[in-house]
Amino acid sequence: MLFNAYRKLSNFNTGVCGKCESRGRFRRRYGTDCAAMYQRESMPRAVRPVAEEIITITDEFCAEHLDQEYAQLCRRLTAKLARKRPSPLVHGDRPIWAAGIVYTIGRVNFLADPSQRPHLRTDELARLVGIKQQTMTNKGRLIMDTLRISLMDPEWSRQDVMEKSPLVWLVEVNGLQVDVRMLPEEIQIDAWRRGLIPYVPARAGHENSAVPWFVVPWPSNGIS
Repeated sequence: MLFNAYRKLSNFNTGVCGKCESRGRFRRRYGTDCAAMYQRESMPRAVRPVAEEIITITDEFCAEHLDQEYAQLCRRLTAKLARKRPSPLVHGDRPIWAAGIVYTIGRVNFLADPSQRPHLRTDELARLVGIKQQTMTNKGRLIMDTLRISLMDPEWSRQDVMEKSPLVWLVEVNGLQVDVRMLPEEIQIDAWRRGLIPYVPARAGHENSAVPWFVVPWPSNGIS
């Protein structure tokens, strides 16, 4: 097979989802059936009300000040924190958790950078969420440390940030680091099927393609 010489530089999970057959780390973000992983049934029963309350706060904030993609990422991050055992969400105020979650997603995606759209300074973000800046940033650091989230982390990046990140597209071919976007389309497809890249760059903009290149929108009604 063309892809036998490949391996991803990052230590991605390359298991197969039984519902949509998408693979790897990106199966948690791409594909309609896999959205079930972030619905309320996927979280411990005792934590669901807490997570739903936090998501209500982040949804309302993102709808007013950011956008739908930020709201989706905040929902996913809340759900991941809810599934962690024991979940840290059961301790502390819900608005502070919501502020920390928005701050975390914003930090990964350089929300404070004036060149980004949408854009909010950190102090402005704190003012709008109604939480002291230090409290918000401390909670954000706790979240990033707990889940080992880094800047430009592909799992938590917006699509425009992901497209600009070379780390998302680097693979090894016979020991050499290569940008998969420079490789033939059939190899890109194989890499996508293995969950090593979020979509097939060569198919970007193609309609009715058997291999999706786009981010499938998440449900707009949160996790319920």
